[in-house]
Order: sequence, then structure tokens, then C-alpha cells
Amino acid sequence: MWIVPESAIAGLVDEQSAFDAVEATFAAMSRGDAYNFPVVREGLGEGRQYGFKSGLDRVGNLLGVKSGGYFPGNAARGIPNHQSTVFLFDPDSGRPTAMVGGNLLTALRTAAASSISVARLARADAKVLGMVGAGHQSAFQMRAAVRQRDFEKVIGWNLHPDMLSRLAETAQDLGLPFEAVELDQLGAEADVIITITSSDKPILQDAHIRPGTHLACMGTDTIGKQEVAAEILGRATVFTDEVAQSVTLGEAQHAVAAGLLAQEAITEIGAVINGGHPGRSSADEITVFDGTGVGLQDLAVASKAVELAIARGLAQEVAV
Repeated sequence: MWIVPESAIAGLVDEQSAFDAVEATFAAMSRGDAYNFPVVREGLGEGRQYGFKSGLDRVGNLLGVKSGGYFPGNAARGIPNHQSTVFLFDPDSGRPTAMVGGNLLTALRTAAASSISVARLARADAKVLGMVGAGHQSAFQMRAAVRQRDFEKVIGWNLHPDMLSRLAETAQDLGLPFEAVELDQLGAEADVIITITSSDKPILQDAHIRPGTHLACMGTDTIGKQEVAAEILGRATVFTDEVAQSVTLGEAQHAVAAGLLAQEAITEIGAVINGGHPGRSSADEITVFDGTGVGLQDLAVASKAVELAIARGLAQEVAV
């Protein structure tokens, strides 16, 4: 079995590698070559969450599980609040093949998913990127998104304005101006909006969103979470990574429960990648990507990390 520690990941997997791995995974899911197993998630009290995401990719020869969760007390410990590890297995024998640090990979694969939605669904002339949320993953989201369109400006909002410095610094690194704005201005100006928060009530309201906007809702991955008003999804064309997760623990859970969105109206983005769905149909169409985060994303980027680590002599082999 190969071990790839968290400390090695930053030098192995970049934005493009993550994009390619996740896009191939979404395509395989849409073809029926790969599927995710039901998510297991438990609350441990005091805001802590722990769970498992797993799946099987028959064509990619991937079987495995990501174990981890959210531990808000970690900030005081000097370590990331999100902690995870990916375990890979041989699909034929069940023998373990790799254990891979999953913290950075989780951020990269989440950002890759939203950037795929920007590449496939945002208007070609999108110029202003709006960011809702300024936590740890927001910088990854911004860096991945700007690779897909010629953005001229980044605007952002966060519940705690003092955290907006992360967005400002990231935009500066990317050579883009940044402006902190209120939500009504963000909705009026942004062509693409990425939400990446842990909110349990809608931040963006229906009146905030204008025609032609693409939204990538990336923070809702648990029953009860919600970043945008259900009415937005009710008038948008909705895409997701996996429909089953979208309607149970993703952003669409609220719109479906309210009768504003039918499950059958949600399209897996893999269908757009494979050419089975045209994606955006007009300049005025509002598109939403409900990024719930699926186990197969984790397996894909972890497998890439193992491949690169072995080639560069950064993986440790142990007997099992």
C-alpha cells in the first residue's frame, strides 16, 4: 500500500490536474460507468461533523472512501477545520492500495467542480466574479474560476467583513481589482457568483439575481444548510454533480421540498460534458450549479496524487 502524506500534496496536484480528474469523473457518472455510495454523516456535538463519502468507478478502476469532517475547534490548534483522509482499494480484490492526505485535495476538488460549471455554463462574456464567503476554501474557488473566463474584477461579501482580506489578497495575486460590496450590488454586477459558506439560511435572495447570472453554490452539503433562496432555483436551470445528493443534502433540497423545483428538472453536469445536454441556452438564462461534493471526486484526485507521488519518489510503500 502506498502512503502519500498531506505534506506532499501541494507539490503534486494543481488546479488543472484537479479540473481534468473531476471533469472525467463527472463524465463517467453521467455515462453510468461510476456511481457514489450513500453518504454517512454524523454530528459529534459542538459543531463537529464526521462522515464518509465513497464510490466505485468501473472504468477508472477506482474504489475507495474519504473519511473526515469539520472540526471548528481546530483553528485554535493551528490546523485546518476541515480534516480528511482518502483510502483507495483494488476493486477486484478489496485490498488497500493507498492512504492519501485529503485536506488540500478536498479544497482542490471542490474548486475544480465549480470551475467546471463556470467553463460549461457561464456566459462567454462574463467579466465580473462575485464571491459570497471568505473562508479557507474561497481562495481556491477564486483561483480556479478565473482560469475559465476573462474576468476583469472580483467583488465579494462575507458575514464577517474583517475576513474579506483573504479575497482581496487572492484577487491581488491574480492581478485583479477587488471590491467589498453589499449583496444587492453583488447581484447587480456579478456575471458569475460562487457561494462557499456554511450557512443554514439563505444569504442571496431572489431579488438579488439578475438574468444571465451563473451561480455555483458550493457550501451546502448537509441536510439543513442553505446559501440561496429556493425561489432562485425555481426560476433557474439547475445542474449538479449528482441528483440524489442535490435533492437530499444539496442546495436543491429546499426548492424541491417547497415544490418550486422538480427532481426531474435537475441535470447532472456530466451530461453537459458528454454532449447530452446543451448547457446554457441563452444569454438571459439563469444557471445554477449545485455542488454537493461527491466521493468519486475525492477518489479521482487522490488517485492522481498517488500516480504523481510514485513517479516523483514521494510516496512511501508499506506492506499490508
